[in-house]
Parts: sequence; C-alpha cells; structure tokens
Amino acid sequence: MDKLHQIGIKDPLQLALVAPNSYKDYRIKGFIDSDEALLDVTILDLHRLTKITKITAFAHNIDKEVELVFFKFASFHQNIFAKKKRLFVAGRVQWQYGSLQLLQPKHIASYKVGKIFPIYKVPIRRDIFEKIKEQYVTKETLTKEGLPEDIAAALYTIHFPDETFYKAYRKNGGFFGKYLEALKCTEAFVYLRALKQKKISRKALCSVDEAIDPFYKNLPFTPTLDQKRAIADIQKDLQKDRAARRVVVGDVGSGKSLVMFATAFLARKKRAILMAPTTILAHQLFEEAKKFLPDDMNIVLVTSDTKEEDLSIYNFIIGTHALLYRSLPNACVVMVDEQHRFGTEQRNRLKKLIESKDASPHFFQFSATPIPRTQALMQSALVDYSFIKQTPFTKDITTKVIGKEDFKELLRHITQEIAANHQVLIVYPLVEESEHYEYKSLEEAKAFWQKYFANVYITHGKDTQKDSVVQEFREKGDILLATTVIEVGISLPRLSTIVIVGAENMGLATLHQLRGRVARTGLKGYCFLYTNDPSNKRLQEFSKLTSGFDVAELDLKYRKSGDILEGKEQSGKSFRFLNMAEDEEIIERAKALLD
Repeated sequence: MDKLHQIGIKDPLQLALVAPNSYKDYRIKGFIDSDEALLDVTILDLHRLTKITKITAFAHNIDKEVELVFFKFASFHQNIFAKKKRLFVAGRVQWQYGSLQLLQPKHIASYKVGKIFPIYKVPIRRDIFEKIKEQYVTKETLTKEGLPEDIAAALYTIHFPDETFYKAYRKNGGFFGKYLEALKCTEAFVYLRALKQKKISRKALCSVDEAIDPFYKNLPFTPTLDQKRAIADIQKDLQKDRAARRVVVGDVGSGKSLVMFATAFLARKKRAILMAPTTILAHQLFEEAKKFLPDDMNIVLVTSDTKEEDLSIYNFIIGTHALLYRSLPNACVVMVDEQHRFGTEQRNRLKKLIESKDASPHFFQFSATPIPRTQALMQSALVDYSFIKQTPFTKDITTKVIGKEDFKELLRHITQEIAANHQVLIVYPLVEESEHYEYKSLEEAKAFWQKYFANVYITHGKDTQKDSVVQEFREKGDILLATTVIEVGISLPRLSTIVIVGAENMGLATLHQLRGRVARTGLKGYCFLYTNDPSNKRLQEFSKLTSGFDVAELDLKYRKSGDILEGKEQSGKSFRFLNMAEDEEIIERAKALLD
C-alpha cells in the first residue's frame, strides 16, 4: 500500500472507491465478432513500405494468418514485435481483399488477458496496481472495514466484473442500480468515518443539572416546541462530563436568542459567555437577556467601548469579539451567535481562552443559515445538531423577481410604505462603481434616492459608524441604502420592504438572510429581487419558498455539495458519486453503519 499512500489512498475502502473509468473485454475468442479483436499471435515477418509497416503473424486463437498494419512504427515496436515472438495484440479489424488486418495494434500484457479488464486513471504502474487491488479489494477485507456484505459484493464485482455486470454496464452507459448505490454508500461511509475521527472528545470543565421550569414560568409567552426541544438537547449536554459541541440552527426569526438565554439560565451558577458578531446585536441580546432572565442573575455587556473590570462577579457575560482581548473567568458554557460570521480561528480562540489543559467548556454555536438535512447528517459525525424550524409567528412576506420595466411600480410601493410609517431597505452589491459589474453601486445610486425621498440613510461594510447609522435609521429613517453588511441579526421593527439589487449574483442563503430582515414584528413584508434577468429560474424558484430549510435544499441542488471535511463548503462538488441533494437515504444508511 506504500505506493498508494503516496497518492492519498490509505485503506481498502479508499482503494475500492477508485472505480474504473471503463472496461475492456480481453477474453480470447475463437472467432471475430466485432470491429475490435484480441489475438494470440506469433510474429512471422516484417515489411516496411513507404507510408506503412506491415507485420505478418499467425493468430492461434482463430487459426489464421493476419496482417498487423502500423501507420506509425517506432523503434520500441521493433523490440515488441520481433520475429518468432508470441504475444497478445488488440486492434481495430479490417478485411482487405479477403485478408484479415489489425490496424495500429497494441501489445496487451498477459496479466490483462482472459478477463473483462477495468481501465483506471491511476498514477502508478498498472501491474502493481492490479496486484494491490487483488490483495485488498476482497469481500472479506471490505466487510472487515465495516461494510455490509451486499455493498462489499457489489464493490468486488465493480473491480472484478463478470459477464452479466459487463453487459448491463454497457447497456446503462455506466454504473447503475445497486453498484452505483454501493459506491455512494461507501463514499459517504469513508467521509463520515474521517469526520468522526476528527471529533475530539474532551472532559467538560464542569457539568450542571438544573431544572428549566423556573425559566419557562418567568416568560410572558410559551416557547415553540422546537425551542423547547433545542433547550432539552442542551440541558442533556450540560449534564454530561464530556464537553458538548452543538450547533443550533434556526431560521431567521425562529427565536434562537431564547435558547441562548435558557442555556445561560441553566449554567448561571457556573457562568456562561456569549459572543455576538456586532455591537448592535450584542446590545440587543443584552437588553433582551435582562428582560427574560431573573433579576438575581448578574449580566454584563462587553464591547470595545466598555472599561476593563473583574468579570468573575457575573453569571452571564455577553460581548462582541472584544471578549477575545479580555481576561475571562472560568465558564461552564461558551456560546457564539451567528457563528458563520466569525472565522473558525476566532470561534476556537474564545473557547481556548476558557479551557484548561485537559478540559473544555460546553460549546454551543447558533446559526441563522439553515443547512440541508443531508449536510447535517454528514456533519453530525463531527458535531451535534438541534433545529428550530417553527417560528413564534408566521411571517407574511411576498417575494417578487422584478426588472427595469417594474421600476415605476416599485417606486409607487416604496412611497406607499413610507406613508404608512414603514421603512425600506435597499441592498446594493458594491459600494463603488466597477466596470466589471452591470448594476449601479451604492455610491452611484444614492443621489437618486436622496433627490426623491427624505430621511435616506447610507452604510456599508467599511463604514466605521455603521452601528450608529443603523440605530439612527431605526428611529428616524425611511430608506436605508446598504450592502450585505445588514444581513445579520439587527432588529428593525418598522422594516416592511427590502429591495436586493443584482440578486442573481448572491447565494440563496444570503438572499434568505436579507429577506429575513423584514416583517419581524408581524408586519406584511415585501422582498423585491431586482435583476436584469427576471426569468432567472433559480430566483423564480427561491421566490416561491418561505422556509430557510427549503431554501437550503434548493441551494444545494444548484451549487452541489461542498467539502465539509476540509472546510470548503461554499461550492464545488467534493464527491465523485454521492449527490448530497438526492441521496439522503444512502447517507442515513452509511451513518447507521458507524453508530
């Protein structure tokens, strides 16, 4: 296997996944039945002509003399096709004046002859590869690696094909039925196994066993069933002596913050720390926490503007990434909100600030970017998941794909919404003009909006005052012009309409996040996807969906699956056989084999 290690193949299952690209029938026959033939010949004589070289030979398997015709005859041919030599040759058949000719024949090594031979693309010598394959791709070895017998048998047939398989393979134009399923299931199994090996089990800094009922009794409303399920998952995690790693995924407006507060309540005697991606969001969470958590819980907000102080007197510490630069006390729980907004390094750094040499805090990440069920199934070998699909109230948002011809109607709508004391958000993809982009930038467009409307506010990612701009807009503004910086977490209760310019250039998850900014308090909401291509199928399909989890499935369908193991999740297909958008049952079977 040393040779295979050099090309990244480390075990028999990875070897079994190096499936053939095609097959050649190298079985010796006593007759010619197609336009290609394999002959067992003895070389008789060589004749060099002006443009071609002819070799006469006797074909033992058909008991007939044959001409081997070469249009290109190199010096190595002279050695291979030497007089009196017996060898196997294959080539295209031609009958010329009653004589049988083989055109530009190739010498076929004896280890290939007598079988239906798989053709692989591998960067090592084929005879060596065949020997390794014969040693490791056996039904016994594959079942020892954890595969069930039916999958092991199907993989074995792929590498050592019989007549029945070969005929069906040719008829189907590739792998089919149980053979394709075996490749998919093995691919998922190998991937999940590698993820499981990456999962680090560490001792918990502490465990807590607290009742949640007092928290529920203190609330002015009843949480949704999904919120209660997520809280119950976390409650069980906190009771264990192994450090939890859980991602709580909830659609925009599903009430993830309540799950955070419940977690802080359960951990209150041993402290919880929560990191949010923006100052606005941290302030918002701090204010809500004071509202929903009991008065005897000591809560503090830490931002870059707050003074250094001893944080060990607090039960619940809420902050921005400023937390990474403070002296933090021991905590039983670390939480990260909108976890996709922080780099892996930042998220882990917060956890490492708390953990000791041999123990870690319970670590909970919260995300408003729903992921497809198949992706969650794959990643669940690495982290645990809780899903919040229900929302405390049903949002009524109409999504419409519009183009230039709809602009006057859009202006009428914006005017009506402002007259009703509602607010409008217009998202531009770029801050400044670009000759490579066919839409106006924020800077180019602002003059128009400022000319025809009052109370227009502007912000973007590079704006150091964006938090105060958004706060002021919330109180006094009619229209906010922004980039996708506005995507995450900010509560704008009067926002009823969002217009997204150049929508076809954005990911569906981003579009759904942006759409989630509107109608957060029960208003009728509107989302306009402005594009030069109003018939865009992807946008049209998106406009009919309201659930973020449905959007995630659609996104997966269009961009294919990414690479979870190496962290390349955004685009590109990392699997040769497995289709993450379609193969949920196969992934579930592979996962069950590991459990």
